[in-house]
Amino acid sequence: MNLRNALLAALAALAVATPASAQSILIKGGRVVTNAGAILERGDVLITNGRIASVGVSITAPRDARVIDATGKWVTPGAFAAMSEVGLSEISGSGAPNDANIEGDKISAAADAGRAFDPTVTAVAVTRLEGVTRAAIAPTASGSMFSGRGALVSLDGGRDSVFRQRAFQVLELGETGAGRTGGSRAALWPMLEAALRDAREYPARYRSGQGGAVLNEIDAAALQPFARGEGLFLVHIESASDIRELIRFKRANPALKFVIHGGAEAWLVADELARAKIAVILDPLVNLPDRMERLAARADNAALLHRAGVMFAIAPGPGTVDAHQARLVLQLAGNAVANGLPWDAAFAAVSKAPADIFGVGGQLGSLSAGRTADVVVWDGDPLEVASAPTAVFIAGRDMPLVSRQTRLRDRYNPAAR
Repeated sequence: MNLRNALLAALAALAVATPASAQSILIKGGRVVTNAGAILERGDVLITNGRIASVGVSITAPRDARVIDATGKWVTPGAFAAMSEVGLSEISGSGAPNDANIEGDKISAAADAGRAFDPTVTAVAVTRLEGVTRAAIAPTASGSMFSGRGALVSLDGGRDSVFRQRAFQVLELGETGAGRTGGSRAALWPMLEAALRDAREYPARYRSGQGGAVLNEIDAAALQPFARGEGLFLVHIESASDIRELIRFKRANPALKFVIHGGAEAWLVADELARAKIAVILDPLVNLPDRMERLAARADNAALLHRAGVMFAIAPGPGTVDAHQARLVLQLAGNAVANGLPWDAAFAAVSKAPADIFGVGGQLGSLSAGRTADVVVWDGDPLEVASAPTAVFIAGRDMPLVSRQTRLRDRYNPAAR
């Protein structure tokens, strides 16, 4: 083989080895929602090496770029499901293994969702097909006020889908937490203080044989970083009175980091939440007084929090049967718009806000130079249920718009043959 042929062979091998994300992709002429400024009515997005290279108008495509005509379409960051159980169970009601639910009292705070995530679960492809590219996942332990550690995952279906392990600790307060600590809130808060003390004093008191007042050694070790302010507590809480108590607790323990999941009555204490800088993950469909701690639930909760300057995200509420259906976040955001929330705030609540809340806003949630290229092209308004993605990119990789359901449809639909 002469030198020229050897060089061509080497270049061909390099081209095969180069990942798809290395190719430049120019998405051209779409309605671009950046989450970093005004919407661009005929904007372009250039992706290079898995990242956003530039966003603007009339961007010149590199010579080797793939060009996608987005005329008449919407271009947005990928949606980020702020809370779900996607990838932890196949079909939650089927009787098959469900790694989201943990029973007994041996393991609670130490439960680790990231180690149970299965990127091949059917719901992952279904969720990605709906324009959701990232998700926060968490287990549900039933024996303690601590329900385990959540993780942040990519929905690309790859082996390394978990991109942040142990991102937060789920803490049950309110009615559920009280039910697990003697049936009363009067016992709940002292129990929480004792548990945090156990965790902070790990391992000394355990190695001395003293043991913990509340926690076993496994849970104390898992809880320690969060008890020292090195991680985030995701607090299941609903009523205004419980939220006020959490704000007081935060004031007494300023190093601790809290985010509320639930917050049906958060609108009643919106100004206090804004001052305390505590974010809320809420479900706009929680609008009825179906339990005592939700007596003041209302449909415009999100709009009122937005008006008060509270950071919030939108996702199914705690304990919902839809916890594995992360794709519903976009529909929920649309419901919030129908009840007074501005469109841009609603879309940010299912894209930018979750990334900011979980500490990855510097990489995800917006279309701006240098960010990871999670980009979705839509055939219409992404908050309308009739709209669907025509292209989904995760970290610059073009995702197939197929799932088990679409394959079954194509197999048995006579029109597809």
